[in-house]
Amino acid sequence: MAITKIEVPELFDFGSDNSAFKLPTGTTAERPTSPSNGEMRFNTTTGFVEYYDTTNAQWWEIDYYVPPVVPSDNFNTVLYTGNSSTQNITGVGFAPDFVWIKRRNSAEDHAIYDSVRGINKQLSSNTIAGEATNSSPYEGLNSFDSDGFTSGNNGGTNRSPNTYVAWSWKAGGAAVSNTDGTITSQVSANTAAGFSIISYTGASGTVGHGLDSAPQMIIQKLTSGSQDWYVYIAPGVIDATSNYYYLVLNKTDVKATTGSTPATATTFNPVSSSGNYIAYAWHSVAGYSKIGTYTGNGSSTGPIVTTGFEPSWLMIKCTSSTELGGASWLIYDNKRSTSNPRNKRLYANENYEELSSALYNLNFTSTGFQLLDGTANFGYNTNGNSYIYMAFA
Repeated sequence: MAITKIEVPELFDFGSDNSAFKLPTGTTAERPTSPSNGEMRFNTTTGFVEYYDTTNAQWWEIDYYVPPVVPSDNFNTVLYTGNSSTQNITGVGFAPDFVWIKRRNSAEDHAIYDSVRGINKQLSSNTIAGEATNSSPYEGLNSFDSDGFTSGNNGGTNRSPNTYVAWSWKAGGAAVSNTDGTITSQVSANTAAGFSIISYTGASGTVGHGLDSAPQMIIQKLTSGSQDWYVYIAPGVIDATSNYYYLVLNKTDVKATTGSTPATATTFNPVSSSGNYIAYAWHSVAGYSKIGTYTGNGSSTGPIVTTGFEPSWLMIKCTSSTELGGASWLIYDNKRSTSNPRNKRLYANENYEELSSALYNLNFTSTGFQLLDGTANFGYNTNGNSYIYMAFA
């Protein structure tokens, strides 16, 4: 390797050039075999600039500051009352890409929208139905706005005098084409917050998810027809085995093992039946989100579960038993229950109105949550049963 040495310069001035100073690039395997002290390069394997230290005979990464995720910039819950017209729902704090709405005061199907499929295209987590397009005069979600969304006169989103809750997540805005897998997907990804929305056509192969590490939970739904909501859980989340499990969002079924290959840092194996699919993928992000498990103890001083932050939203599902029908997907949040104990539930797999009972009590703590009732068959703390949860700060 030729080396050009510049003797004792006082200043390198590139101020008149609007291009860039480029370092040599290459993989870890392509590092120089006899590097000199202080030699710098960009390592395409690690994604970091690195330099060589002859004293320690080692390459060191030059780290860069990654600001922590601000929870309120990526997830929020808002409450509102329907007006049977057009209503701008504000206070979300950002332009959402995924909005999940549920009527609280009476039974009604869940209403799920995302910016990848587009406005007024509704899915319901409690049914197997494919995508329904809301049309005039019963539009559901008319637009994704800078501080929330606009809802039309639809029973699932804005009918007077009903009350509603909307849970909103930020992905990556307009979808982009992703060719990481053998099946091209359209992806809106928020890598910092560990969340992406993926649209694809079902077939055998792999699909790019757009995140920078493997998702721990992937919810997939056929939009062009009727099919269950498949929820794939990465190995190591539910238990210490290498099993790749799945659950069903619209049912109380316990976990089952899938023969699919677990997701990687770039791709996942899709539901392989034909048709159009949407997938929602998450992984835990320190201080913002956590996907994990706990075991019930059947006590009124139940398990203390550590997430690393105080949850604002929590979904729990029993994975080991149907608990006589009590193994529903239970949703709590800090806007419907503003103080401890939190005991207002909605059910992702049911169209039920909001239910409240001391038998549902749990506390949100500064570092997680604690179950407060050990009565069997209420879905969250039966002695010996295993549970999965997803929480957001």
